[in-house]
Amino acid sequence: MRTMILAALAASALATPAFAQRQDAPFSGPRAEAVLGLDIVVDRDADEGYNGLLYGGAIGYDYQTNGVVFGVEGEITGSTVKATATDVLVAGDTMRSTPGRDLYAGVRIGGLVTPNTLVYAKGGYTNARIDADYTAGSTTLSDSENLDGYRLGAGVEQRLTGNVYVKGEYRFSHYGSGNDFDANVNRHQIVGAVGIRF
Repeated sequence: MRTMILAALAASALATPAFAQRQDAPFSGPRAEAVLGLDIVVDRDADEGYNGLLYGGAIGYDYQTNGVVFGVEGEITGSTVKATATDVLVAGDTMRSTPGRDLYAGVRIGGLVTPNTLVYAKGGYTNARIDADYTAGSTTLSDSENLDGYRLGAGVEQRLTGNVYVKGEYRFSHYGSGNDFDANVNRHQIVGAVGIRF
């Protein structure tokens, strides 16, 4: 019994500095989150926009010093956006384009406006896949293209009880080049996320 009490006291003593550090810097450490929101894809050359649902997940690591937070993050998302055109090359044919997975890697910097509320800006590299299917009669052709671009955004993160947080974010992405052609695509996204910090 005495050994168990001593072991519990030792574990408590070792855990106290980590707990104190988390209390002093609640926005520090690794995190993971689920992302859901509105996705608006605009083809600037065609002057057309398409709306859909964005869904996915992200991971990151933040470091808080006083009231400033620096972080790195990565994200993968999908989208329900679809663009369909008919009579493209011949009468009765159909062209359908859909965004595939979107990868993002970037950094963020923010400041605390309350002990539990973070306002931040972000930026980084994004790579989106566009899948296309063309159908004319019994003939179907499929292709995909990876587009390189950049992303800028801003958001608010609110710490809830324990290590759970929620956030709202707006981000703008521009894709200007692909493997085989130059693109001129903008993407506006308004998203919410629920996450946990480890």
